[in-house]
Amino acid sequence: MLKDITIGQFFPGNSVIHRMDSRFKIVLDILYVVILFVADNFISLALAGIFILMAYGVSEIKPIMMLKSLKPLLPIILFTAILNLFFVTGEGEPLVNWWIFTIYSEGITTAVFMIVRIMCLIIGMSLLTYTTSPIVLTDAIERLLSPLKKIKLPVHELAMMMTIALRFIPTLIEETDKIMSAQKARGADLDTGGLMKRAKALVPILIPLFVSAFKRANELAMAMECRCYRGGEGRTKLRQLKARPMDFMIALLMLTLLGFVIVDNMVF
Repeated sequence: MLKDITIGQFFPGNSVIHRMDSRFKIVLDILYVVILFVADNFISLALAGIFILMAYGVSEIKPIMMLKSLKPLLPIILFTAILNLFFVTGEGEPLVNWWIFTIYSEGITTAVFMIVRIMCLIIGMSLLTYTTSPIVLTDAIERLLSPLKKIKLPVHELAMMMTIALRFIPTLIEETDKIMSAQKARGADLDTGGLMKRAKALVPILIPLFVSAFKRANELAMAMECRCYRGGEGRTKLRQLKARPMDFMIALLMLTLLGFVIVDNMVF
């Protein structure tokens, strides 16, 4: 079950998206989030959804990866949909009025709209990590935050910590799966009982998971010290980030999409 979670994983490739300047990918990913929140009707949202589906097609990432990226956040998606379904009111007669539950057509529309928006948001953000290696992502974050060095902010260390945290997500998920399998082999019951019983059953999982996480962190720190890591001061880069004409074309396409969404909101 946990093996299907793909947050933080990188899938090597040679597609146009893989070869893009990672700085552009981060900025365009943020711009895509802006587009999703600016869109206030289904036409604009559909265009944003078609755009990200086309991006996945160009990146040659398997479509199943989109579903796997949604899996860990499915409870949040459903919770958001339920809140909008029951708490958004309308001007006309309710479609359902039973006990304390009242459902309007506006509530159904809003719930569907929010589900699609959150799904597009998740798969759009996942594409960044799917097509960008942790090392390149670190360099890109450091370059984008480099102006903050003027106020003595440790930009390199911040970028390194963010990337290591992201990179350790698949490792910790795999470790959790191994611990759960080991506990079940010893007779632990993790899937039945009430809420309190299940919460207590997580203790034998969380304790070894924390121990393993601290052990891995200590091993990583020792490995970095053995390689004479002393922070970002004076460090050189093996791969230099260079923008290509294709990067500017994709950026122009994204800006065009943003402009169309703004116009569509004003017209409709």
